[in-house]
Amino acid sequence: MHDKLDIAQHNKLDIAHHDKLVYSRDINRMSNKATHKTMATPSQKLAQSLEVLNELQEKNGNGAIQTKDITRTHRERLLDNGFIREVIKGWYIPTRPGEPKGESTAWYTSYWKFMSVYLYERFGEDWCLSAEQSISYHAGNRIVPSQILIRSPKAHNNLTKLIHDTSLLEVKGEIPSSDNIENKEGIRIMKLSKAFIECFPGYYHQNPIDARAALTMFRDASELLAKLLEGGHSLIAGRLAGAFRNIGRDRISDDILKTMQSAGYDVRENDPFTEKLSFGISARDISPYVSRIRLMWQHMRGAVIENFPNPQGLPKNIGLYMKQVDEIYVTDAYHSLSIEGYQVTPELIERVRSGTWNPDSVKADMEQRNALAARGYWQAFQAVKVSIEKVIQGENAGRVVDEDHGTWYRELFAPSVTSGIIKPSDLAGYRNDQVFIRGSKHTPLNRDALRDAMPVFFELLTEEPEPSVRVVLGHFIFVYIHPYMDGNGRMGRFLMNTMLASGGYSWTVIPVERRLDYMAALERASVEQDIVPFTGFLAGLMKSKNESR
Repeated sequence: MHDKLDIAQHNKLDIAHHDKLVYSRDINRMSNKATHKTMATPSQKLAQSLEVLNELQEKNGNGAIQTKDITRTHRERLLDNGFIREVIKGWYIPTRPGEPKGESTAWYTSYWKFMSVYLYERFGEDWCLSAEQSISYHAGNRIVPSQILIRSPKAHNNLTKLIHDTSLLEVKGEIPSSDNIENKEGIRIMKLSKAFIECFPGYYHQNPIDARAALTMFRDASELLAKLLEGGHSLIAGRLAGAFRNIGRDRISDDILKTMQSAGYDVRENDPFTEKLSFGISARDISPYVSRIRLMWQHMRGAVIENFPNPQGLPKNIGLYMKQVDEIYVTDAYHSLSIEGYQVTPELIERVRSGTWNPDSVKADMEQRNALAARGYWQAFQAVKVSIEKVIQGENAGRVVDEDHGTWYRELFAPSVTSGIIKPSDLAGYRNDQVFIRGSKHTPLNRDALRDAMPVFFELLTEEPEPSVRVVLGHFIFVYIHPYMDGNGRMGRFLMNTMLASGGYSWTVIPVERRLDYMAALERASVEQDIVPFTGFLAGLMKSKNESR
């Protein structure tokens, strides 16, 4: 156990830390004109280049920067100072200065916007994603793919290698008519009905969560039937009928079969999924994000139960349990805060302009932030203790966290509000902007989707009978959704330990020394829907703790 909180000495980056590449948008134009009258200092020259970068980012939304859009002088200055990075010849993305070699965050953050700008530049509107990737995109899957596959009559059947082991495969071929394509966030994808007509049968068992989540978006069979009848797709009709039956949408399945048969087609129903879905998905859930959360929960819970220690039952001695929680506070706060890092301030350009951007000033800011974070953690910890007492007294753990987690979050950042670092409005509910997880291919839900997903998350948590599932999936799904701009990792660990109390498990600390294992296990669950590594990681920590007693 550590006898003090030395956050400044052990400041690390968290899986939940969001490193948005933000630059100041409030450039003083008059001041800049005055600066140009005298010989500019290196700092002033860099600030001028950053102004150009700002303009390009506003145009392309932090996505792609072409050589033709920026002069050689500005480009080389920004490259030398780490503000941009080349992806392929003639194309760049914004980056954060000082990023470690091999850091992938800037690429994963910029990926979809970069592809949009790059592909429109190459092919105009004559391109779209493959049918399979279109379905996944419709289903809310924004994981950066190892290879993106696009179709275009202007393509050359080339494979273009991109950074961080990603690539673009362009296939020459006709694309669907304009009424069968839609632009979603700058990405041209096939409409869902067209994509399901064209996708390979293997897609269903290779990507069951995406496929099922996308199928739930259909209210009825009409749009699909128009295309099935037009093309005489009897084999595909049978496959779709089986797929809808698999998710409990019997009415759509029956409509497909009866309509095709009445038109003279011999249709044989065939379930393309490997496994039957053990629960039905409500027809009211047409949000793919809501369906995805439900599907992931049900898909993962069995593996959690199989690989996590059996619960011990609610603690009988509340006082003793809470005393043990108090005793572990220093160790828990040390490790939880040491795992995390804090966002660089958006006043970066003005610091560079004035020449005050140096290690000493950055260090001072970080020390202040660390002190505020430590105080906020203590305040939030006290609020979590109140919630744990309710749980031990028999209240439903999911319902308690649903009602109390807003208080935890406000306490976590209250000192930062008092000091003026963040605005009081920043604590008013869930985030209102997109966030990205440092180094992760997974992109958290957009701000609208998370508002649909969070009530469902707490519904699942409240209804879940197995404490082990509440522990593991409570933590994982919370950080998967990422409902806040910052602090999601700390909140997720608070939630995990509250759920541990509901099963009689002891408070468990995730040590900073295991940060890479922790991140890798969460990434595996987010990207591959494999919860076993994360379950085993937590179970191992609990076993080690028990053996050390």
